[in-house]
Amino acid sequence: MTTRRSILKHMAAATALSVWDAPLRYAFASVNTERRLVVVILRGALDGLAAVPPHGDPDYAPMRAQLALDKNGSAANLHDLDGFFGLNPGFTNLKAMYDAKEVVLFHNICSPYRERSHFEGQNCLESGGTSPHALNDGWLNRALQPMGMADGVSAVAIEQTPPLLLSGKAKATSWMPEVMPEPDAAFLAKVRALYANDTVLASSLDMGLTLQNQAQAMNDDPNAKSGKFKASYGNLTPLFQGAGKLLGHAGGPRVAVLDASGWDTHVAEGAADGQLARRLQALDQALEALKTSLGPAWKKTAVVMATEFGRTVRPNGNGGTDHGTGGAAFLLGGAVDGGKVKADWVGLKPAVLKDGRDQPVKTDLRALFKGVLADHMGVSRTALDSTVFPDSGAIAPMTGLVKA
Repeated sequence: MTTRRSILKHMAAATALSVWDAPLRYAFASVNTERRLVVVILRGALDGLAAVPPHGDPDYAPMRAQLALDKNGSAANLHDLDGFFGLNPGFTNLKAMYDAKEVVLFHNICSPYRERSHFEGQNCLESGGTSPHALNDGWLNRALQPMGMADGVSAVAIEQTPPLLLSGKAKATSWMPEVMPEPDAAFLAKVRALYANDTVLASSLDMGLTLQNQAQAMNDDPNAKSGKFKASYGNLTPLFQGAGKLLGHAGGPRVAVLDASGWDTHVAEGAADGQLARRLQALDQALEALKTSLGPAWKKTAVVMATEFGRTVRPNGNGGTDHGTGGAAFLLGGAVDGGKVKADWVGLKPAVLKDGRDQPVKTDLRALFKGVLADHMGVSRTALDSTVFPDSGAIAPMTGLVKA
């Protein structure tokens, strides 16, 4: 039986556009800031020692064994930063951004979570709580109101469904490049006729289609315009490029969330090559696409990338790494005061490792998030401590992360 509800579901699938909390009032709107914020969730627990290798630490090569990267190797060398820290060979574009002082790297950093469950770790990362089930909405959603962006169009998730990070009481939207054939004019006419007397649903439908059309118009990929686009698991570029074009639009969103999965490297992780290096290279290319598609708006943009926890220092018996604790995080963008590594580095000797196996946590991820929200997006310390990250007054926001 065809019902209003079933047609709406088919319509949402056909346009790959989802709206929650309230209907969109308009596709693009005037917002009160030119600054952009992008949050990338690196799901699966990225190996921070592979992404940002501390090659100058005398214990690094012995502890990492076959996974160690060498700046003097004969194959693809790591990118040296300061004689002590480096970047994975796959991070060619990120290295150029670092040299342009647009990147800050972090080590020995993690959320308050200290166990080894992906689900619980991601829940804590996205909710901003001190435990996985302390909060049921996302810290970024709670930040939309104090940023003046809770209008339903200023924040967008580049996903089929909203992640916890952007879910909550504040209005937001989501968008994905089309993955199904574009609905024909006859189908759209029937749907519009069905909603002719329902102002709420008719408005939501019209505005959703407008956003989809705007996104297509800004996309240079002919496959995307023809409705044949499909983002492959390994190719993050179309998603990051789409996010950049939406945020780069003068009246477009100002906040975006993206997912980049595939970091659970228990087997055959590889060093300068292998599955992790290829995945990092795909992320690197996607970040460059984001920068390019943002255009002049890149100068007003900060991108935060974080993962749920790190991985073990020593490789396991399968040439991979297991779930750990402390890890790496990234801040990049034209608005970032970069070209530096922030790490309360204590070394990699077994005596200093958590449980003799993990990097210890010296920095709470909430300090990084707070610092970006405060100095880049203008969120007050009161709102950060009480609303965005409840009961976090003891965690001071990092300073000096963005340009004045």
